[in-house]
Amino acid sequence: MGRDTPAFSPSSDCDHPRFFRASQITSPKPDDMVGAANVVTIDGQVGRDLIVSVGRLSIDGSVGRNLTYFSDRDARIAEGAVDGTVERIEPPQVPRVEVSPWAAVVGWFLGLLYAVVALSMITLLAGLLFPRWLQRVTNHLVPSPWKALLVGFVASIAVPVALLFLLVTIVGAPLAFAGMLVWVVLTLATFVYAAFYTGRLLFRGAQHPVVKALVGGLILIVALQVPWLNIAAWLAMVFFGLGAQLLEFYSQRPWRTKPDSDPTPQPPEAVPIAPAPAQPPA
Repeated sequence: MGRDTPAFSPSSDCDHPRFFRASQITSPKPDDMVGAANVVTIDGQVGRDLIVSVGRLSIDGSVGRNLTYFSDRDARIAEGAVDGTVERIEPPQVPRVEVSPWAAVVGWFLGLLYAVVALSMITLLAGLLFPRWLQRVTNHLVPSPWKALLVGFVASIAVPVALLFLLVTIVGAPLAFAGMLVWVVLTLATFVYAAFYTGRLLFRGAQHPVVKALVGGLILIVALQVPWLNIAAWLAMVFFGLGAQLLEFYSQRPWRTKPDSDPTPQPPEAVPIAPAPAQPPA
């Protein structure tokens, strides 16, 4: 640590205590001194009392009367450097609060219960209001989810970088903020799609979308609460969910201005059938 110069130059005819913030005191100090610093080194003379709050104190000079210092470690004082008494006062220790294991378990259970209730309401509403959209988005995961995983992984890296670039350009800042809002919504929505997809894997029949969303949501919520497993579950949820949404948006292509030029099938032309010749009577 560098050595600072004294914070003031006292006069010998002053009877009031001096306050300092210097880490090294070298010039004579004929009066009382009060100060605080992380490291204090006294190489000069203190005429009377010295009161200091310090991390480490070293005295190679002299103190005319008493020394009182607040520190959690003993000072290094040269022999005969202090004419009066030396008193070290330990700073008050912050009491350590020990958390009971049962309290931690109860807190974890209450957090899990809150997550189950809150997120189950979201999956319930999604299953009631958007069953067809949930089905269409998760259709990109049912045959082979790896394409959606790759798309979601690449988008999770590329989109934030692109938004940051737009934000730095100042001109594109409004577009960047709008993109951030849309990206946050899509990321939050991944929970609903992951929950519905998990329910589809469990229920292969024609169960109601609400049942699939609720059961899948419960499984996903529990997985997100288990240490270490929650990291893998969260990454899979985000990557699969984002990839499935982006693939569905691409399949819909809402930015198209012209419909695809797929010719509509024409009904077959009617071919006239000649009447059968009349058979002569036998």
